[in-house]
Amino acid sequence: MAIALSTRMAALAWLGRLAAMAEAERARWALWLPAAFATGIGIYFALPFEPSRLFGGVVATLGLASAILSARLLWTVPRVILALLAAISFGFANAKLRTEWVAAPVLAHQIGPIRIDARVDQAEPKGKGIRLVLSEIHTGRLAPVPRHIRVTVRAATPLPAPGSWVHVTAVLMPPPSPAAPGGYDFGRAAYYMQLGAVGYTYGRPKPIASLRPDTWLERWQAGLESLRNGVTQRIRAMLPGPEGAIAAALITGERSSVDPSDVQAYRDSGLMHVLSISGLHLALAGGIFFWVLRALLAAIPYVALRYPIKKWAAMLALASSTFYLLISGCEAPALRSWIMLALMFTAILFDRPAITMRNVALAATLLLLIEPESLLEPGFEMSFAAVIGLIAFGEWEATRGRDAVPPGILRRIWRYFAGIAMASIVAGLATAPFVIFHFGRSAQYGILSNLLSLPIAGFVIMPAAAVAMVLMPFGLDHWPLVAMGKGVALMSAVAHWVAQLPGATASLAAWPLSALLPVVFGGLWLTLWTRRWRWFGLAPIALGLVLAWFARPPDILIARDGVTVAIRAPSGRLTFLVPPKDDYSAAEWLKRDGDARLPDDALVTPADKIACDTLGCIATTAGDLEVAYIARADAFAEDCSTADVVIAAIPARGRCKGPKLVIDRLDVARANAHAIWFGPTLRAESVEAIRGQRPWTSPQYRRINPTSLPWTRTRSAP
Repeated sequence: MAIALSTRMAALAWLGRLAAMAEAERARWALWLPAAFATGIGIYFALPFEPSRLFGGVVATLGLASAILSARLLWTVPRVILALLAAISFGFANAKLRTEWVAAPVLAHQIGPIRIDARVDQAEPKGKGIRLVLSEIHTGRLAPVPRHIRVTVRAATPLPAPGSWVHVTAVLMPPPSPAAPGGYDFGRAAYYMQLGAVGYTYGRPKPIASLRPDTWLERWQAGLESLRNGVTQRIRAMLPGPEGAIAAALITGERSSVDPSDVQAYRDSGLMHVLSISGLHLALAGGIFFWVLRALLAAIPYVALRYPIKKWAAMLALASSTFYLLISGCEAPALRSWIMLALMFTAILFDRPAITMRNVALAATLLLLIEPESLLEPGFEMSFAAVIGLIAFGEWEATRGRDAVPPGILRRIWRYFAGIAMASIVAGLATAPFVIFHFGRSAQYGILSNLLSLPIAGFVIMPAAAVAMVLMPFGLDHWPLVAMGKGVALMSAVAHWVAQLPGATASLAAWPLSALLPVVFGGLWLTLWTRRWRWFGLAPIALGLVLAWFARPPDILIARDGVTVAIRAPSGRLTFLVPPKDDYSAAEWLKRDGDARLPDDALVTPADKIACDTLGCIATTAGDLEVAYIARADAFAEDCSTADVVIAAIPARGRCKGPKLVIDRLDVARANAHAIWFGPTLRAESVEAIRGQRPWTSPQYRRINPTSLPWTRTRSAP
């Protein structure tokens, strides 16, 4: 009895300490509302069906009621629970509203070649040709007509002016589905861009007369796109070669002309973030404008002594950063960074701290409110993970205090490089789970490359870019661009040198979502709290690592073409039974499997104990399951009588009834790529089964598998 009483008293004391720590963190409670808002968005996208508008309205009403009750109640715990429930409900309802708002037709199957008259929205170089985004599609063979299509022109041709009209002959296809169940879904991303088809053209686009006058918004967008293209061409004319392509990528965001070898070097060295206009570029540009403008105003005593020059500089720097955002193409990473930068400068205007966790939380909420689908994009996840980690580290560093005496020049230099190193470590740790989940790669020497390259970017490249943009309208941008080109050349040399070091990259098997989610929750617990109980976040992180360690990859993968098939050989590595025709899927499989080989290097060999001939292949697994890959109909009679699993690159309906599992060309055509796991029971998953019956999924799959839930309905885009 005494032991039970003492145990109860100890538990109550422990709960009391937790309650005291929670009360001490009251100022941080609101930081969990954006996390709850994101949770609601995640629940919406995780559903295997599309909820009806009525259901979305019910969820929104529930959120509103919870918010009202939370504001009226006096008890702390119910208020917090209701506030979190309200945020989750609003996130779900906001994602549903966004899906309905952007609904547009999506092509159901390949069609073409067809003749199309359309308006050019965007035009950019793509390899030896160009890539066009077209709208206002006029053709007699599409019903319904997609709102936007993206086509690649393989022949060398001048860039059409944005806003002009062209005639093309094109083959169009639906936006591609994931390469494997659970892989990145470009089809979903395309749906929210209202991109209903992708394809390629025969020949060059031919200019035609406008079929209708442009609206004022279209004229403004076309003018901005023309200005962006003009700046890109100006930079590349002044800086021919790789330096000009990278310089243009840093200013206008046009990366399609960057040499693939440079892209690979920047990726392998851990400098890929430099090529994508994001927080680094916006922060440097905004900081440079802010510092220069404030210094110029401070040089005028009459102005400096009578007016709030710091706020003036903040407003002008915000305007300059906004122009940089517009000229860079307003891509998602740049937009996220601009929102955070705008909040920082706005905080200066109201005499508030510029860089705080609250500002980051507000920026994330605003972005998810506008584009809830960005929650699933690696750019959003990695940028906010890095910023949250850096601010949390800065908060911890601030508690240590600093020397009252200003340090000397050598100590300042040491502190600068130490800061870069620590920032690289913190940002690398914060983004590592997302890098592994999405890309399956790790740059081992990112700290070294950032130590060598960020000073070049901060002191040479970005200042020269800012001066060049100011002087470009006057034709005086030659020398600033030359200086920028020298800096880019030096940074590229660093990237190539680091990328060639032994062990510069490591290939890691991609984590499952079940491992990523506990790690994310644990990371938030570590960074959003400040008291000792923050270390409880290590427990879910450890759980996620354990789940990742024991995650079992598929034993067979079947691509979207139904012909490209990989099986896990006795060595544990994927082996392709025939030379893969779907090169993209094959490369994605190897990457997500943590395999650095190229698809052509992973073909079946005699050591794999897989017998292949012109009719197909036969493999025996460790569990004595016989797997047959059938390439021709002549193999049906023999293989279907002996094999446990049959993968047929041709239709097998009615001709293969003996095996435990049969997946043929028709199954793949209906449900796209498949994955199979061996075990006591065979488990097979398809891309469309994982995607569910959503507006961006295969129309054929939605027709064959209608939902039976009464509060849902299958809806194709109008």
